[in-house]
Amino acid sequence: MSSDTETKTETKPAAKPAEKPVELPAFEKSISEKVTEKFGDKVEIEFVKEKRVGIKAKREDVHDVAEFIRDGLNYDHVESVTGVDYPQDKEIEVVYVIGSYSDESLANQLLILSTRAQREEDPLPGKDATKLPSLRDIFYSVEFHEREVFEMFGVYFTGHPDNRRLLLPEDWADLPPLRKDFAIKGR
Repeated sequence: MSSDTETKTETKPAAKPAEKPVELPAFEKSISEKVTEKFGDKVEIEFVKEKRVGIKAKREDVHDVAEFIRDGLNYDHVESVTGVDYPQDKEIEVVYVIGSYSDESLANQLLILSTRAQREEDPLPGKDATKLPSLRDIFYSVEFHEREVFEMFGVYFTGHPDNRRLLLPEDWADLPPLRKDFAIKGR
């Protein structure tokens, strides 16, 4: 029933208003400016929430950024380290939550430093491993956390003084259990 004289009108979705950048609170803005001044486009700063600033660094820069966090910003320990498996991106992200015991003004402020490494498909012993530089020489408190990430995600930390297994048996010969492609046998 269409004729040459009929015209079709298409409705386009209304354009979304441009998102307004989040205005950082004063403390978070100060941290952000210091890190950006030092590293420029080598880092990406994210406002996580009040009293939490995220810093994303490339693997080749993460050691320098961590050293600046300790020496330039007075953060003195890593509270936790975890990994996130992104098989679709073929990467594993390692996330360091960094705090301060010695500077009272930083007592309830946390920095979340993260970096990504190429995800090797076969992280079994003797194979190429997913590698990142260890932050053990900067923050002593990462020693056991990095060992856990090593065995649970298969990330080998170059420069770590003790990359032995921590929780799994020494003869573990399966994929790291927190990788998304790990399958529990019998299920």
